[in-house]
Amino acid sequence: TNMALTSLSGAFRHSRCCRHEVWHPFLGPLLTNFVSKSYSSYRRPGSLPEKHPSWPKIDFSFKKGIDALKSQLKLLKQETKDHLIGPEGRPLSEYILEQTKVVWLFRTQEDLKEWVISSDVEIGGKSEVYLTLSRNNQTALLYGTLNTEVPRDGETQYSGYCSMRSRPLVGSFARKKYYDWSNFNCLYLRVRGDGRPWMINIYTDPYFSHNKDDLYNYFMFTRGGPYWEDIKIPFSKFFLSSRGRIQDNQHPIWLDKISTLGFTLGDKVNGPFQLEIDFIGLINDRAHTEEFAYEKYDLNPRA
Repeated sequence: TNMALTSLSGAFRHSRCCRHEVWHPFLGPLLTNFVSKSYSSYRRPGSLPEKHPSWPKIDFSFKKGIDALKSQLKLLKQETKDHLIGPEGRPLSEYILEQTKVVWLFRTQEDLKEWVISSDVEIGGKSEVYLTLSRNNQTALLYGTLNTEVPRDGETQYSGYCSMRSRPLVGSFARKKYYDWSNFNCLYLRVRGDGRPWMINIYTDPYFSHNKDDLYNYFMFTRGGPYWEDIKIPFSKFFLSSRGRIQDNQHPIWLDKISTLGFTLGDKVNGPFQLEIDFIGLINDRAHTEEFAYEKYDLNPRA
């Protein structure tokens, strides 16, 4: 199974890396600044909004613009070819019969660049988080120190979290792209933790702006010790939340519009932590027939 997962991931990782390398030089620091801010719109209480526009930082080099335009057109041409062949550039029969798939592997520094780490430092906290390759360069090591001390700004009431989140897919000319996981029903991970519980967060691109903070969450419990554990989490178990609050109106994940996946630690226990990740993949478990694990209530029932 591991050999099949590894072979399936090769072409996928290569195409995704190319996309990240191409769109960045086209629009330069403007898009870089926009993407970095899209993860969080939080501003510390009492701090002034940024008044310096980002457009003076743009490199208006004509030669670089032409080169970037050629690269974007080449990427658009490749995307068109892949679309004509089938989903993800593969024949439809191969795509439909796929039972396992590796989405993220952690073997090189380029693999780590597909992820962003953050902590409560953004709100004035004192937690620390780092992401690096392990000693044998075969896994990702997420480690740091959790600190629940609340910043003294007079407004923040809770603190103490660290997170790791994948970067969203970007197509040619900075177009939004999404993962389509509709052929699978379970998330599959191989990890080695220190016994702490983690929250797995899946973000789907919403249709309306007021849903921009919606997340699908479920828990990942690590056992600690020196042994690796294979964790399988059905998508039917994920529940909907918004800004940390579980919503009354629950519905299954839109698996055809997956934007990002992330891990968050916030168990309110001060001290060091570490999580080692081998790969993150998907499987289609035919034995799992549950569509959604939670009751859906009619909030406005008719009389």
